[in-house]
Amino acid sequence: MKKLPVHTKSNSLFNHLETMPGDPIFGLMSQYAKDPAEFKASLTIGVYRDEDGKPWVLPTVKKVEKMIAEDVATNHEYLPMEGLGAFVESARDLLFGNPSPDLTSRIGSLQTISGTGAVHLGARFLNDSLQPKRIWVSDPTWGNHHAIFDIAAPDVEQKMYPYYDAATCSLNFSGMMSTLEEQAQPGDLILLHACAHNPTGIDPTKDQWKQIADLCERKHLFPFFDSAYQGFASGDVDEDAWAVRHFVSRNTLELVVAQSFSKNFGLYGQRVGAFHIVTSSQEARDKALSHLIYLQRAEISNPPVYGARIVAFVLQNASLRREWEQDLLIMSGRIKTMRAALFGELQNLNTPGNWQHIVNQNGMFSYTGLSEKQVLALRKEHIYLLTSGRASISGLNGENVTLVAKAIDKVVRETGDAPASAV
Repeated sequence: MKKLPVHTKSNSLFNHLETMPGDPIFGLMSQYAKDPAEFKASLTIGVYRDEDGKPWVLPTVKKVEKMIAEDVATNHEYLPMEGLGAFVESARDLLFGNPSPDLTSRIGSLQTISGTGAVHLGARFLNDSLQPKRIWVSDPTWGNHHAIFDIAAPDVEQKMYPYYDAATCSLNFSGMMSTLEEQAQPGDLILLHACAHNPTGIDPTKDQWKQIADLCERKHLFPFFDSAYQGFASGDVDEDAWAVRHFVSRNTLELVVAQSFSKNFGLYGQRVGAFHIVTSSQEARDKALSHLIYLQRAEISNPPVYGARIVAFVLQNASLRREWEQDLLIMSGRIKTMRAALFGELQNLNTPGNWQHIVNQNGMFSYTGLSEKQVLALRKEHIYLLTSGRASISGLNGENVTLVAKAIDKVVRETGDAPASAV
């Protein structure tokens, strides 16, 4: 009988692997946690913090958790492969605005492992079903978009369309449109942020969204929306769903949407999300949904129930929904207040540069215009941003905003490099 080789430290089958780079956001969180400084500020990860810098469990969520715990019928049985029915319907209606019977018959929806799982499922499904040659992604975009498509759709070429204009700290709409007009091909996917663009905090206007939809029709591009912040851009869930609903209302575009409830319900660790496909017919919807459920079974079997139960409980109860919408206004309102506070502090310090973009942007993040050199200098002041200059505004509060502004003022003056919009 042939002896199998004995694998030691020196001849492991996995020695050929290269060490993969760590995630920059979670790496910075670890670095921040180890920083012994008495004053420090984390403006890194996209999570909401209250005025005391603490995680905030929404009062509505707390109330529903108690109701669920006291319900004797609560159990932990498997969900159907497509998820909790009450949640899936509620998520669909929140996004599409109580769609008509005709539209409802053409929307296929299922529960996912938050927004990340929805993007992954969509990437894999579209790769298999449409076999697109390329996907157009905003420059910049959420970093995980690239990794997800690398893994779930490795044969789909990722192309970047201009989005952020560093010269003005604003949307490069003309660059975006001209690039897509000249280079995008029929059948290409286009990834669009439904609202509160991550990382820039800059969204197209409604008129610009109409032009983007026109272009998708004209060029036969397939829209893939990522809706991670519904309610965080404006504080109004209907306003923040406007772009998705406009595309759907044309009845000329089939599309998909990845939807997350991490931010607007504060359920970060519960991983609550949904994936939706809008087709031109019920027959096509049914076929597509069968493929999505098949993929879901192979990848996760069934989504988790707890967070989905909370969301469904809230969205299906008119009184609880009104309370939740007030919670949304508190979160989005505090973020807007902190934008204004940071801008005001920089104005008071006469910090070189034009910082108006901080209040012009919306949602959880600000693309500050700070250079990588300045961001690294800020870390010596115990203030943590991504090297791109993206700041999570929720990390600011009344206790630290003045000190953060003073640190920014210091590094801008020391480097002599103000945001280009000052020119």
